Amino acid sequence: MREGLEKDRESGRWGDGEIDSPHTDADSSPRLPLTQSTTHPVSVPASDLRILLWDIDGTLIRSRRTGAYKEYTIPVLEEVFGTSGRLASMRVSGMTDLQIIAEALSEEGFTHHDVRGKIHQLSEKLTAEARRVTGNGEEFFELLPGVTNTLQVLDHHPRYQSALLTGNIEPMAFLKMELVGLDQFFKLPGAFGEESHERRDLPERAAQRINARLQLQLRPEQFIVIGDTPNDIDCARHFGARAVVVGTGRFYSTEELLACKPDAWLADLSDAELVVRTLDGL
Repeated sequence: MREGLEKDRESGRWGDGEIDSPHTDADSSPRLPLTQSTTHPVSVPASDLRILLWDIDGTLIRSRRTGAYKEYTIPVLEEVFGTSGRLASMRVSGMTDLQIIAEALSEEGFTHHDVRGKIHQLSEKLTAEARRVTGNGEEFFELLPGVTNTLQVLDHHPRYQSALLTGNIEPMAFLKMELVGLDQFFKLPGAFGEESHERRDLPERAAQRINARLQLQLRPEQFIVIGDTPNDIDCARHFGARAVVVGTGRFYSTEELLACKPDAWLADLSDAELVVRTLDGL
């Protein structure tokens, strides 16, 4: 594992031209026209491109109080299914919304098939309820240290592009990003919590969409999952992606996360240069 405290790598620097790279003009990899800024167009070989797959809760943001997810989910489950099952007592960090709801209701006799059959209704009602509880002028979510600056730096870096990989259903994911002002950073299609009961299914789904969008065949190791739970590490491993774990989640200690053997660990995202050096080392 590479911890985020290694010395600078020469290949990690970038400037007004192309990213430093071992590839020469003879490199046969397809090249992507990317924009580092509005005034400095650059291109990188496809083999140098890295896709960052970002978790949301505990990685980019956190709710200002614990249990906020249950605050808007329990009323919706009670409306749609007549019960919220055991959701109130569950530990849900790292799970997909589909998995959370199915497990919460399983003892009430509802199957995964029952939950999936209601997913569109659930998605609409969960998003509406979340908009209601977050629309009273009180800040519901807070950005974690350094997130905006780090995403800005990565957005201007020619080697990296970002997408969301989250247990949240898609409209909830983008509502959260909208509320904290991060929605502009995730330009590629991702994968979301209504798509599978298993988080480990999500990286492959995101990769298929991203390859289709970019018209490339990026390898699994060109994807980097960034999250705060063992499930984030596990889903990266299952797909063959790299895994970076941050220590900003509420529910897992550093020791518990390191025991899952991520490729890199960062205390938080407050040091953008350290984040880039860490990613360059993967």
